Order: sequence, then C-alpha cells, then structure tokens
Amino acid sequence: MEHRPIALTIFIHLAALIVALVVLAPLAWLFVMSVSSNADLSAKPLAWWPETFDFSRYRTLLNRETGQAFLASLRNSVVVAGMATLAALAVGIPAGWAASRKPQLGWTLGAVIATYMLPPVALSVPLYLILARFGLLNNVFGLSLVYLSILAPFVTWLLKAGFDPIPRDLEQAAAMDGARLDQLLRIVILPLALPVVATALIFAFLLAWDEFFYALLFTSNQDAKTLSVAIADLAGGRVSDYGMIAAAGVIAALPPVLVGLLMQRALISGLTNGGVKG
Repeated sequence: MEHRPIALTIFIHLAALIVALVVLAPLAWLFVMSVSSNADLSAKPLAWWPETFDFSRYRTLLNRETGQAFLASLRNSVVVAGMATLAALAVGIPAGWAASRKPQLGWTLGAVIATYMLPPVALSVPLYLILARFGLLNNVFGLSLVYLSILAPFVTWLLKAGFDPIPRDLEQAAAMDGARLDQLLRIVILPLALPVVATALIFAFLLAWDEFFYALLFTSNQDAKTLSVAIADLAGGRVSDYGMIAAAGVIAALPPVLVGLLMQRALISGLTNGGVKG
C-alpha cells in the first residue's frame, strides 16, 4: 500500500480546511446575524458575537399570522422548483439518451444550449407575452414552465455526458431479451447513470430555487411570489432589519441543503452499485 509523504498529507488537510472556511464562514456569519440584536448589528466596532441569542425573528417568520407572506413564498418556491426540476428530468432523460445514442442529433442539442448565451432580459418580453396570452402570469404553473425552459437544456446536456460512457452492449442485450424502450431506460440505463441523474437533480433544483429575475418579473402577489423575491422585499424598505433578512436567508438555505443530503446518498449508491459486473 502506497503511503503519502507527511508534507503532502498536511497540505491536503490544510487546503480542505481553507476551502471549508471559505464556504462555511459566510453561512456562519449569516446565522450569527439572524440571532443578534439590532444593537449588536449596528454597534461600532461591530460585535462579532451577540451578548444574547435572539430567536424571535425565526418565530416571526414561521408564525402563521406574522409570517403568512413569508410562508406563502416558501411554499411557492418549493412547488415551483420541485415541478420545474421533475419536469426537466422527465424531458432531459429521454432527450439526453437520444442525443447520446444518435450523434447526428448533436446539432439540435448545441442549438438548444446556445439559448444559454442569451441574457434573461432578452427573453423576458416574449415570455411575458406568452404567459399573458394563456393567463399564466402570477401563477406557479406558469413560472414553472419558464424555469423548465431554463433547466431542460442544461439537464439534457448534463445527462448526455453521463449516458455516453455506458456500454451499448448492455442495451443491445436487454433489447434482445425483449425489453421495451421504457424498460431499457428504467432498468438498464438509469441505475448506471444514477450519479449524474442525482447531480442533474441537485443543480436543476438549485437553479430554480435561486432564480430571481423571472420570479420578480412574472409575479406580483402571494399567489406565486417566490422566496428570493420575498427576501428582496424585506430589504426594500427605508429601514431594513438585517437580522430579519439573515433569518430569512438561513431558512431559505435549508431546503437546498436537505436536497443535497438526500441526493448524496443517491450519489454514493450509484458510485458503489452502478458498475458493470462481469
């Protein structure tokens, strides 16, 4: 068994520690702000650690009466991001497999991916007119369709890259055994591509969860307003409660973290069980 030099081991651990600090320090400070009093947040010099922990902002945001608007936005974000992500996977899995197995279709995927080069504002007017025409403005379903137009090309491209290394001999063997196309994808392809499917799900959910521009443009009240817009509204007044904004940010970070933890199991399972067995 090969042993690493002690200097290399120390360097790797230090690098990992630095990366962890860079990633976690803003989140830790966000939580500290959320439980600090307004006096601590406005003190000069800044109080890096609160004298007392104040969790009243969380109670305000999560209370059905005082936090009604925030809870509605949280629910809308879960619904919109969930629907858009599942729809993107439903579209991207067969599309990615077709693009992987039919290289002549590659130009179509490239043309779709090219839409990513357009700034969102360039598509805002046609999307607005389409949603208005079908009565889908300020509607969670309409916003999910807009997000699907963003997520589907990305998910398709990512899944194609995951389907490419899968041996075609397995598909041919399954087809000779009488497997239908849906059975081929569900039983043969997807178990082997589980890591990339989980990765696509995580990134698609994060893109939909964090999207702000279209959510701001196509929603006007609590019927479809998402969490990113609701947090921006907290900072829109003349006097902003930075602790309240921080508490909303902490709550908004929890669903993506939960999705990441759940998909981490799928990633590990796919990496350990998705190999080709002889």
